[in-house]
Order: sequence, then C-alpha cells, then structure tokens
Amino acid sequence: MKAVIIDDEKRARHLLLQLITEYCPQIHQILEASDLALGVSMIKKEQPELVFLDIEMPNQSGLDILDYFDEPINFKIIFVTAYNQYAIEAFKIAAIDYLLKPIDTQELKNSVLKAQGAIETSNLTQQFDKLRTSLQQISINKIALEIPKGIMFASHEDIIYFEADSMYTNVQLKSGKTKTICKPLKHFVSQLKENAMFFKCHRSYLINLKYVDELIKEEGDFLLMNNQKRIPISKSKKEQFITIVKETFL
Repeated sequence: MKAVIIDDEKRARHLLLQLITEYCPQIHQILEASDLALGVSMIKKEQPELVFLDIEMPNQSGLDILDYFDEPINFKIIFVTAYNQYAIEAFKIAAIDYLLKPIDTQELKNSVLKAQGAIETSNLTQQFDKLRTSLQQISINKIALEIPKGIMFASHEDIIYFEADSMYTNVQLKSGKTKTICKPLKHFVSQLKENAMFFKCHRSYLINLKYVDELIKEEGDFLLMNNQKRIPISKSKKEQFITIVKETFL
C-alpha cells in the first residue's frame, strides 16, 4: 500500500513514519504533507490507498477533507489526533479508524490491517463491477448458454433457432451442433426481446430471421430454415410475419 501522512507537526509526522516503517510492512511507500491543502494535492497526484490524517491543524481541520473530493473516495482514512472528542465526527465521514496520540503500536497495526482488508474488499468490488460492465457489452452481440460443463458464449449470429423441450431448450447452432440448455424457452424470449432478429413464430420456437429461407403455405403453415428444418408458424404469428415482410421488402 501507499500512504500519506497529513499533520502540521513535523515531529509527529516523523514519529508516525518510523512506527509505520517498523510495524506495518504492507505499507511500502509513505509520503508527508504539513497541512490539509498540501495533503489534498498530494492525494490527487499520488493516489494513495491510505491516509493518516490529523484533525486539529492551524489552517483547516482534517475533518474537512471530503470537501475536496467527489464521493465515494478511493482511499481509506485513519485519523491520528491527540483529542478524542472528535471520534464521532471522524466516523461520520467514513474513517476506517481513529488513533489517539501517543500512538499505541498494537492499535496502529490493527488499524492498518483493518484498512488493508477494506481496501482489498473495495478492489474486489471494483474488479467485479468492471467484469459486469464487460459482460454487459458482450451481451449486446452474444448470449450465455449454461451447458453441462460450464457456460458457452454464443454469438447471436451463430444461432438458427431455439426449440422448447418441456422445461429445457434446444439451441440449434449454425455449425450444425445442438445444445440442450436447462432453461425454458421463455427465458430466451425475455433475454432477446430487444433483438429484432429473433422472432417467436410459435409457442415452441424462437427463430433467427436471418436464417429463414421460405414461408410455405400448406396445411399447417411453416417456415423453412436454411438448414432445411421446417418450423411451424402459428396463425396469428403468420399474419404478423407477412405484414412485416411486406413493409420491409415489398
């Protein structure tokens, strides 16, 4: 971790630096600032994970630090002060801990461990949020299929149709393979409702319009897909399909 010490007393800064160096090996870099303004500038430039902050300083109280940052802040705060009357105010601004001078080394170690745990949790949350964002971007063009051996990501372009099979769904892929998924057809209808290329032509089928070769009007009308699969189309859906075709192509 990288840390910043903000304290107007030079002796207090150096003493804390020595204690951190001796008892907190997880902190690999320690910077110093003699007032809040310099500390804020240093935090913005150096991006530390942890800030040791005095409260009573000549120019401005350390409790004002959040006035200079957009929330949520990306660093943890440990207040270090000779005055215990500020404890409630300190925790109100989300301090990770509050240490009284003279500093007890065990309390210092405990505070740093607490901060380390909070930082690691925060980092995991950020990584999770980045993963979620990435997968949301992928979902624009791909769909996740839960197969027996894991999860398969299939491009929308690679799916010819979905076929209901009781509480399961068979997914026919352009490659010729069929994947059986342990989810009902309505799951995929809901997931792809914003994708205009997928059309629920029958209670048992959700098709990719890209792969329709022909609408055949016989007894029991059906759609002929480009893999020669004949898929029934219900009466109400047929009228809807014909209307859309006429609007688009005719």
